[in-house]
Amino acid sequence: MTRTAVTPLTWLYAPGDRPQVVAKALAAGADVVVVDLEDAVAPGRKAYARAATAELLGEHRPVPVHVRVNALDSPYAADDLRTVAGCPALAGLRLPKVTSPQQITRVAETVPPAEGGAPALHALLETALGIERAFAVASAHPALHGISLGESDLRADLGVRSDEGLDWCRSRVVVAARAAGLAPPSQSVHPDTRDLEGLAASCAHGRALGFLGRAAIHPRQLPIIERAYLPTGREIEEAETIVRAAETEPGAQALPDGRFIDAAVVAAARRTLALARRA
Repeated sequence: MTRTAVTPLTWLYAPGDRPQVVAKALAAGADVVVVDLEDAVAPGRKAYARAATAELLGEHRPVPVHVRVNALDSPYAADDLRTVAGCPALAGLRLPKVTSPQQITRVAETVPPAEGGAPALHALLETALGIERAFAVASAHPALHGISLGESDLRADLGVRSDEGLDWCRSRVVVAARAAGLAPPSQSVHPDTRDLEGLAASCAHGRALGFLGRAAIHPRQLPIIERAYLPTGREIEEAETIVRAAETEPGAQALPDGRFIDAAVVAAARRTLALARRA
């Protein structure tokens, strides 16, 4: 059973040192806005980004706001966590370059809860070591609500030249999340904000691998991602047929068209219909 009842499909990143961009992101229609204190912010702007983000999180926002802090072994992470933890509007913390379950445990045990409770933790696996420890990280603490890849750093760490070279890592993360009872992971960002055809094709590939939803770095990517991950009309029709058959005659059975269904197939059909209701 997953720990998260509703899984976002779109996560929109915005740089923490550009409050005007964050404001636009909040109105862009993403399921979650991720204020970035890490890669999007130059070292000389870290303190300003941190303060601006804390001010933003001082009051509740129309969509959930997560913060990607700097890597936990960096000189900035402690100040990031100290500044944003406990802010009223903080819904989650995205932790980059996680390599061990102990890192998750330390954050979970030291970050104070905000008004709405403890922030959801989300681990980004961006190194070979992180991938090797994917299940240990995914099952480290109940406060961890998700894992996903940081593919740019992972690609560099592995020396991978083709996109297909990351597929084993992608599947490893999907399996680890499922085994730990987490929601399916979201895909890493598609870095070319104008390549919408490439984004759609990449989303279709990710969906086939078991991902659900995707991080974005520009609002124009959001409808492409949502369209790719919402069920098609045919998928909805097939799911409705399966659920009706299961409700009429519980247990394993064959449909009139010859397809065999059992409890696992029915559960998948119900997930499809739940996702379709988003639209």
